[in-house]
Amino acid sequence: MTARSVFRTGGVPVWVLIVAALGALTILVPIASLATRVDWPRFGALITSESALAALGLSLRTSLAATATCIVLGVPLALVLARSRFPGQGILRALVLLPLVLPPVVGGIALLSAFGRRGVFGAPLEAAGITIAFSTVAVVLAQTFVALPFLVLSLESALRAAGSRYESVASTLGASPTTVLRRVTLPLILPGLITGAVLAFARALGEFGATLTFAGSLQGVTRTLPLEVYLQRESDPDAAVALSLVLVAVAVVVMLATGGRAIPAMSRSAQASRPASAGVQK
Repeated sequence: MTARSVFRTGGVPVWVLIVAALGALTILVPIASLATRVDWPRFGALITSESALAALGLSLRTSLAATATCIVLGVPLALVLARSRFPGQGILRALVLLPLVLPPVVGGIALLSAFGRRGVFGAPLEAAGITIAFSTVAVVLAQTFVALPFLVLSLESALRAAGSRYESVASTLGASPTTVLRRVTLPLILPGLITGAVLAFARALGEFGATLTFAGSLQGVTRTLPLEVYLQRESDPDAAVALSLVLVAVAVVVMLATGGRAIPAMSRSAQASRPASAGVQK
């Protein structure tokens, strides 16, 4: 087996390959350099300290809660954006996807304006004895705010790629809209939903700016792993580097999972849905 047979350029000019390599190195070099800064003999102790474990546990719990919230809210939202037609739809879609480009600290200030103690909804809740800001609930809200667009975008793309022909066939056979959604649409877009949920989880796990602004940094209550990295950067740089590597490892696993399995799974789901859509009963 020759090098030419292993590496196929697809007709891409050599100079493009060189520039592409430089682009890849722009990302890979800092990540690889991070590994060289880790105090490997103390790595286990650094990532298993009391504060690190508390932050990791809180991050996992809140990220899972945020992902579940994104699924509950994001699936109907993606369905409306992909299947419905109504005035202002483009504006709604732009606003829903706004957190993708919004600075996280701005998102945190927006959440404070809505759910802070003097916020639009926070003030009435505070009067009723319910405090959201600077609590674990605030962490989940901040993570949901920044992660929801990832699930909506992934699911909307899956819905548009799948089309509506199978749902139309099921409807002509007498299936109700809810039955079509349950028996045809959701199985068809399941790979896209899984991909979106994994991306939402990863984004929630790495959220920093909105969480710090809206929820603060209280150990065991609102101090997630990214906040712990930020605090350890000043007091214990070795711990900050070790915890950063943990977050990088989680991100790599997420990217491999979504990049390597989403397309084959979507293909299998589309094939499996063909006979199912023809046999849907009311």
